[in-house]
Amino acid sequence: MTKITEHLAKLNHRVTTAVTNAGRSENCVNILAVSKQHPASVVESALIAGLTDFGENHVHEGIEKIRLAGNKATWHFIGQIQSNKTRQIAGYFDWAQTVCTARIAERLNNQRPQHAANLQVCIQLRPSSAPERSGANSDDIDDLARTIARLPRLDLRGLMIIPLPGLDDAALRQEFRRARQIMESMKQYSDAVDTLSMGMSADLEAAIMEGSTMIRIGTDLFGQRNR
Repeated sequence: MTKITEHLAKLNHRVTTAVTNAGRSENCVNILAVSKQHPASVVESALIAGLTDFGENHVHEGIEKIRLAGNKATWHFIGQIQSNKTRQIAGYFDWAQTVCTARIAERLNNQRPQHAANLQVCIQLRPSSAPERSGANSDDIDDLARTIARLPRLDLRGLMIIPLPGLDDAALRQEFRRARQIMESMKQYSDAVDTLSMGMSADLEAAIMEGSTMIRIGTDLFGQRNR
């Protein structure tokens, strides 16, 4: 048994327990393996272990792994999207989870290659009371969702959030609950909306209790990152 297989078995047990405790249906939560700052070799091992979805924060590092893995994996960009990187994200990745503005959405749409399937998009929600953090304000989500839903090369899939660190369980659950409510309201703009990307190693139980459909896991799968 490889380390990744061992780690995945433990993670699957946590997820199954959390889903049961939340009274949710089996297989309702997908694992996004965050492979950033790990060598490309771990992706191959993770694929063998049964993982299929991988998240990268850095464009060039992600593209190197995408070229090596071919079409065996589904690739999610989960870092801050800069205007000068949209062409590469649109050209190589399958998902962009951190769309915050209409301008970025329009660039991704216009730069998506014609031969490629539509880019799957989540809006990143800014944490409550954190104007300095990345993400769209909750008051702007409706307009942004409406814009994305109209763009022909993008599919609006849902919402992603990274809560502020250090929240107690009650505050964390409240933040996740707010995200779920906003994601549900986005369904009026697209029938494809089905994804609530929230929860990491330390808080996946709270995220699943509040409706997460995708958890983003790095260290608990791959160990400490290379620096």
